Amino acid sequence: MKIAFEQKVLILPIVDLLPTKALPAGVRDTVKYRRIAASVAEVGLIEPLSIARQKDGSYLLLDGHMRLDALRFLGAADAACVVADDDESFTYNKRVNRLATIQEHYMIVRALDRGVPEEKLARALNVDVKVIRQRRHLLAGISPDVAELLKDKPVGHHAFQKLRKMKPIRQLEVAELMVSANNYTVSYAKALLATSKPADLHKPDELKKATGLSAEQMTRLEREMASVSEDYRELEASYGDDMLVLVVASGFLERLLSKPEIESFLARRHPEFLENFRSIVQATSLDQSMST
Repeated sequence: MKIAFEQKVLILPIVDLLPTKALPAGVRDTVKYRRIAASVAEVGLIEPLSIARQKDGSYLLLDGHMRLDALRFLGAADAACVVADDDESFTYNKRVNRLATIQEHYMIVRALDRGVPEEKLARALNVDVKVIRQRRHLLAGISPDVAELLKDKPVGHHAFQKLRKMKPIRQLEVAELMVSANNYTVSYAKALLATSKPADLHKPDELKKATGLSAEQMTRLEREMASVSEDYRELEASYGDDMLVLVVASGFLERLLSKPEIESFLARRHPEFLENFRSIVQATSLDQSMST
């Protein structure tokens, strides 16, 4: 396999780097930019800029426009860069999975254990010190099995607050439901918390006060939630086969409609069929384009 970048990191003057695009107006006010700028100001440039050599001796910036702008804004004169073998705007960032919530927790814990002050870490991540303390104790009260199951999932911090109210067995059940439904929102976690049995909660009386539901209403809601979960599992089991049939049928209809004689015949005799056929082909094409 050919290496896409030179292995040596170069320190180059910022004036020699030519951006390939202009940053949109107001980008410096975004959360993403402020975090990048805070990280660069506090700990420097961690990820080198991706560049390509030009014949005139200058360098074309392929990836890292926000980091370059942050360096300029901070008054830096040079930047660490890696040189690509070609000048395509390939960015390995698109191939990198962002840190999940639990992975971020482990990162913060390791940094703090190694002696990094909370204040410095907060400045580097552009968050309040209270946030660092909250994320440090993210897994307090969370079952190890649940942490392992959700370690690479985009679960929000508030969802863990809901899980923490449950006992370990119920936590694992809820985590498995979240994975099955691919739904990691706090609303879903809250709904699953509301349908939990009192015996599965650490403080069932607090749940009753929070929901305002009677025992009978909670029982009915629990039955409905179990029914919905069962229906979802049945749909999930048949989804793959249904999609395969749909794609094959869509391909056949697309070839059919590509023949002017057949399309003309359907337009004259069965316009409602033609409209439905076109809708099927268009819907399948949209699904395939969104998945690529």
